[in-house]
Amino acid sequence: MRAALLLLLVPLAACDQNMVQQPRYDSYEEAPLFGGGQAMQHPPEGVVARDADRGEARPPLTAALLTRGAERFGIYCAPCHGADGSGDGLIPARGFPRPPSLLGARLIAAPDSHIYRVITDGYGVMYSYADRVPPADRWAIAAHIRLLQQAEETR
Repeated sequence: MRAALLLLLVPLAACDQNMVQQPRYDSYEEAPLFGGGQAMQHPPEGVVARDADRGEARPPLTAALLTRGAERFGIYCAPCHGADGSGDGLIPARGFPRPPSLLGARLIAAPDSHIYRVITDGYGVMYSYADRVPPADRWAIAAHIRLLQQAEETR
């Protein structure tokens, strides 16, 4: 037993107790270890920043896009926002927070990219749908919301 305890304590004795004070380089500092002599290096070819535009370009507005948007809206958005986008879905009817109406002046004035980003990143109590809704479907949903808004304006 003592031998096992001794074997466990030996590696600890070899550790530097002051590991917080390790040598390091600041971003723009000279560093002879790296090519170019600087600590900050260019990322490897093909690396994309997390917040970079990942080529999620808006597709052209077509009947197929609107059909897909209506279908996806019904699956992902209508439970909270309601089929007409007014915010009277089944989820708030059961006591959860009511989402804003998609037919209000603020969201009508917002660009399509705002709707896309809200679906992607979430907003308020709405969580991100980026892992559930592909980029093309987010644009389709945004197009369907615009259609709902236009229908409301003509009433």
